[in-house]
Amino acid sequence: MRKQIEDDPTMTELPSLAEVMSDYKVSRGVALRAFGMLRQEGVAEPAPGERWRVVRSGTRIDRRPLDQRIAEIITAEGLKVGEAFPSASALADRFGVSRPTVTKALEKLETAGVLAGGGQGRVRTVRAVPT
Repeated sequence: MRKQIEDDPTMTELPSLAEVMSDYKVSRGVALRAFGMLRQEGVAEPAPGERWRVVRSGTRIDRRPLDQRIAEIITAEGLKVGEAFPSASALADRFGVSRPTVTKALEKLETAGVLAGGGQGRVRTVRAVPT
């Protein structure tokens, strides 16, 4: 995997554990050790709720929790209280994570009072602008 990272300067995240196991025909333990070695060497790092990301010198990575990055959308896009908020699917595509991961982050924002609950078939709306 290190060679693949070195050969592709546009690579930003590593393949999933399952893909590594399948592509290299190795066990889960061997794949986990490979990820651990890449981490020790400073080549890659785990991203909570996301795939492992490639660490490149000079590249700035937003390491804030996903709920904080999602909350920033409200101020960055100038959303007002009562306006519709992007769907979990749209946010999953935007941040490159799974919908369940986005849903957990959105639930944190609902608990904090930033968003009004959506639910199946309902549009999630902005309840308060974060500071």
